[in-house]
Amino acid sequence: MRMMATGPAAEASASGAPGVTDAGPLRILDPDGELLDGQAAPLPDTEALQLYRAMVRNRVLDERMVGIQRQGRIGFYIGSIGEEASIIGPVAALAQSDWLFPCYRENGGYLLRGMPLQALVDNLFGNGNDSAIGRQMPNHIAWREAKITSVSSPIGTQIPQAVGAAFAAKKRGRPDATMVFFGDGATSSNDFHTGMNFAGVWKAPVVFVCRNNGWAISVPLARQTAAPRLVDKALGYGVAGAQVDGNDLFACYRVAKEALARARRGEGPTLIEALTYRMGGHSTSDDPKVYRPEALLEPWKGKDPLERVRRYLVAQGTWSDAEDQELRRRIDDECKEAIAVAEKTPPPPLESMFEGVFRSMPWHLAEELGEARRNAGSETGAEGAFPL
Repeated sequence: MRMMATGPAAEASASGAPGVTDAGPLRILDPDGELLDGQAAPLPDTEALQLYRAMVRNRVLDERMVGIQRQGRIGFYIGSIGEEASIIGPVAALAQSDWLFPCYRENGGYLLRGMPLQALVDNLFGNGNDSAIGRQMPNHIAWREAKITSVSSPIGTQIPQAVGAAFAAKKRGRPDATMVFFGDGATSSNDFHTGMNFAGVWKAPVVFVCRNNGWAISVPLARQTAAPRLVDKALGYGVAGAQVDGNDLFACYRVAKEALARARRGEGPTLIEALTYRMGGHSTSDDPKVYRPEALLEPWKGKDPLERVRRYLVAQGTWSDAEDQELRRRIDDECKEAIAVAEKTPPPPLESMFEGVFRSMPWHLAEELGEARRNAGSETGAEGAFPL
């Protein structure tokens, strides 16, 4: 485990900033699902099973949604196949009062936090029940009830927002923390450095989760940064850092739990670098075969985060192959049902394009609304399917 300033043995620099260790990434479960020597499961088997089910739900959802995108039934999808542990583990460590600032791959985390599957699928279709009223791209959703903020496409913009929310909670004396997700490419963005610097200076209770999956779309890690480890970037800002096996659910959960406890004690932020790998394309608009040899996937197929936890649970007598098959069938049926409902739901009403910006609609928008109503149903009308 590479963790800085999280225990009595951690050494601080003369300036009070956390120190850095040269230990490798924290790993609790090996790829065969066995606990490594000296390691213990950080949560009971019943809770581990609950998180495994969430990971399977994430995987089945991704497979189903990529399939319907290829059929032209939705315009776009971003999945997280192979990265599920680096999402479910940290999100599971959050308290209900904490805020989640997602990137765009955290669908499984939304569902774990209580977002209904139907709400997520409605967003993918941009229909009349979409919480974003069809104004966002698919996979760009917010869910206030579960304290999940809106996804935005620009890289890293959610980072200073998460820091600001954490700082506000601290100023108000609240015990809340925030968690923000981003990819390795975002560590080269201005917003990453702005957020890290502010959080370090003011000890904002925020946990930065970098899913280092090796690629910023088509740009490999070595072309993004000269830093040998992304977690080393924490030191320059006086921020604690932890590097973890991102395909190990237990390790991801433990590191996030410790980082959140540290934040609540007033000890400041933590940067978590979760080492994982993107097994598919960046999105359904990306063809990774153009820039990434298929041979690079082979070593990671044996490190599947779902298979690692499944083997552990089977060995503990908590799970079986028959139960696994039934779980996947049931989740797939849930996805099919949600898709069927979403496809039958009409698009957002025409008026929604003109509402929600001004308290009272100005005259020029009223004129445009009237024209849109007159043209509705014509060949150039405004009604129709989601445009992507």
